[in-house]
Amino acid sequence: MNKTPRPRYRPLAMLLVLGLASCSQYSTVKRMRPKYQPVTPVGAVIAKAFAHEQKAPMAAMGGYLEAIKTASLELRKNPADAHARSDYNFAVSRLIGTISDAKLDPWTQPLRVPAPGGGEYVLTHTLDPRPQRNPAIYDFTPADEFDISGKYVGERKIKTGLGAPLVAIGRNQVENAKENFAMQRTYYGVTAIARFDGANRCVISFEDPLSTESVKLDGKSYPLAADFTVPLAVMLAQQNPKKLELSRLLNPQKYAETAKIARLQPYDPSKQVVLCVHGLMDSPATWTPLINTLRSDPDIRKRYQFWFYSYPSGYPYQHSAAILRQQLDAIEKRFPLQKKMVIIGHSMGGMISRLMVTDTGDKVWKNFFDKPPAAMGFSPESKKLVTDALIFEHRKEISRAIFMAAPHRGADMASGWLGRLGTKLVKSPFTLLKAGTEVIGSINPLGAKTVNKMPNSVDTLSPNNRFVKIINTIPINKDIPYHSVIGDRGKGGNKDHTKPMSSDGFVPYWSSHMDGAKSELIVPSGHSAHQNPEAIKEVRRILLLP
Repeated sequence: MNKTPRPRYRPLAMLLVLGLASCSQYSTVKRMRPKYQPVTPVGAVIAKAFAHEQKAPMAAMGGYLEAIKTASLELRKNPADAHARSDYNFAVSRLIGTISDAKLDPWTQPLRVPAPGGGEYVLTHTLDPRPQRNPAIYDFTPADEFDISGKYVGERKIKTGLGAPLVAIGRNQVENAKENFAMQRTYYGVTAIARFDGANRCVISFEDPLSTESVKLDGKSYPLAADFTVPLAVMLAQQNPKKLELSRLLNPQKYAETAKIARLQPYDPSKQVVLCVHGLMDSPATWTPLINTLRSDPDIRKRYQFWFYSYPSGYPYQHSAAILRQQLDAIEKRFPLQKKMVIIGHSMGGMISRLMVTDTGDKVWKNFFDKPPAAMGFSPESKKLVTDALIFEHRKEISRAIFMAAPHRGADMASGWLGRLGTKLVKSPFTLLKAGTEVIGSINPLGAKTVNKMPNSVDTLSPNNRFVKIINTIPINKDIPYHSVIGDRGKGGNKDHTKPMSSDGFVPYWSSHMDGAKSELIVPSGHSAHQNPEAIKEVRRILLLP
């Protein structure tokens, strides 16, 4: 009797199903023509220009400039005039939108625009000596032209005020992006303000709502309008980081160059860095709900700037931690921090973050080897890989750590059939395989058990992993406060190893709990506890501690 052949790619298909079954689009954006209902004489001018915008863009721009000028005069008389502010904002948005759609260029030289009653307006912009602030290198789209939806951008965070919120997208990839710890392409939210200098000269300035809370128009101060969500939504929709999350787990060597720190905003030495570290089979996109909420808070904007550490999650997590330390060394040379940073890690990112605030001395090394590093006959490359993974000090630029759904003591799932499947599918990078060939024979056996391969990320999530066991005997540096946020999916359970166990569905409470934490909060959530509203509120509380 013939047996049906077992499908060759069944394990991979199963992992794909497990990884993607509950996923939806992180962000979907659609361009739309905004609706406008005129209620003032200025509004009638805007509506006329709006109706002819596509066929006669220059004439429409003249109408918008006329409306901006008249609305500015109304605001000068009464800064609290809500209709005048609404007319002003809509006219500025449509002015910028028309410039973009008609592919006009008032940024390299002044643009002359015919005025509705004869004559002309001269349109230009505020000069900024910083190259990255040159509007000519960006495409601007008004934020009110985007309809957004998706898993990570469900709540649109806006700030009411003066100006036209825009999405600024760099026309070219950022030069030396990795060396400057920048995104490959710039996606940023700015707000356009139009001011008249004389009767016919209009000057556009682009304000950063993450660093500017108010602006002046004709000597009067107004809150700066902002849309904090749309730039994030457009970036996620266009970059689609989800497409590489599984690939970076299964074949980390192929994506080695993606291991880096990246700034989400221009470096501001007056603000503390919040460094966010994602987990297994994930990307920095996972932090979008938290960033979207926190950056809409003026107290957070005033004190903090957000950066990310992204890495191929197939690496053993202590190797990812070693790369992070190298990145932090490079940051110190390029952007010396004037204030210490806060590190936040989710899931395996919490384990990486824990290593940033720990001093091992030679305790971990001695658990693996009988001789000190200098006495081992490893090649220089292998010796560095192993010592960086086993001997390290806490990072002095970190002042506080927040662990979110972090499996500090591993997760039983990594030791079960799913873990065994995962560890077979994840390819070990060549550099680690080469080091393993030299190192494995020198590792002390634990009882009768010998080490026969270099671990990958799935191996290092097992409660039985040798490194996981020994690192949890070493306390976090006493001068660095740390906090825990733990998910509970609502099924109840015990906090120890007694079944049924309290868990977020992947990580049990006993693994996430850390003795000595300054605070611990259990939130009603699955493993994505870092996206839970109560957890985000807790992060805000921690960040605003004195």
